[in-house]
Amino acid sequence: MRRREFIALAAGAAVWSVGARAQDRRMRIGVLSGVASTDPQMQARLAAFQQGIRQLGWDDGRNVQIDYRFALGRAEQAELAAQELAALKPDVIVAHSTPNVVAMRNVAPAVQVIFVMVSEPVSQGFVKSLASPGGNLTGFSNSEPTMGPKWLELLKEMAPRTTQACVMFNPDTAPYVVPLVERIKAVAERFAVQVISAEVREASRIEPAIAALAPTAGLIVPADIFIGAHRQRVLDSASLHRIPAIYGFNFIPSEGGLMSYGPDFIDQFRKAAEYTDRILRGAKAADLPVQQPTKFEMVINLKTAKALGLNVSLALQTAADQVIE
Repeated sequence: MRRREFIALAAGAAVWSVGARAQDRRMRIGVLSGVASTDPQMQARLAAFQQGIRQLGWDDGRNVQIDYRFALGRAEQAELAAQELAALKPDVIVAHSTPNVVAMRNVAPAVQVIFVMVSEPVSQGFVKSLASPGGNLTGFSNSEPTMGPKWLELLKEMAPRTTQACVMFNPDTAPYVVPLVERIKAVAERFAVQVISAEVREASRIEPAIAALAPTAGLIVPADIFIGAHRQRVLDSASLHRIPAIYGFNFIPSEGGLMSYGPDFIDQFRKAAEYTDRILRGAKAADLPVQQPTKFEMVINLKTAKALGLNVSLALQTAADQVIE
């Protein structure tokens, strides 16, 4: 056998050997959530991810180990949870929400990370561009530029007497809302509405912020991991002070919220399973484009509308993807 042919065969055998060992080794996935494990919505999202992983050939406990940590939307908890996951030497991390992505990037910058429910990943410095992330992070964005103005449009259509719209969020957990407020303000004159913001960093500040609103005010509540964790306070306060509100989380009307408009977050976790599979099989986050939502759903709770004295037009009900009687 010629020396060149022998070297080629030996190199091929070495590549096959490394690949075979990688297949024999149990791969490891870390999941860092910003919501408690007992939260029904988080359970539904994780179930979608787990189902997707199984369908792609990964059996938790056999050829893959999935480790979960729950940081509950606070930066210090996220840092600790990220350190715990990094110590397990995962092959890939699925990070839910901005604080957890920041923590994971700081603690383990070399680990491949797939983010879900994160907005403005370019402006936040997570990726170089949506098409070519370029680093160790990629994933699924939960907003696009027209979402903010759409919230104002729908709020005004639902509650025509609205003259003031308050955008409530925690700037520490949802920094993307800051430029979003400016986009909403840019179209406010068209709807004869004054746009203000209420930055709440503590759950105890939610009710006072809503109580201080004008009688003809409406509330815009973007998808924010902090607000999501304390959504019952928002719902109770909006009901108590009779403030119509539109939410970025589509499940909130089923819990008593007036209406919502946003992407399907459970679907993002399902798609995250596909990216996880690709990375486990050798792909790099740098080469997987960030995906933006392409379908937005509107949900209306007619019972809540009636309690607020609102008449929901037939046109609005027809446009809704789901109407809760």
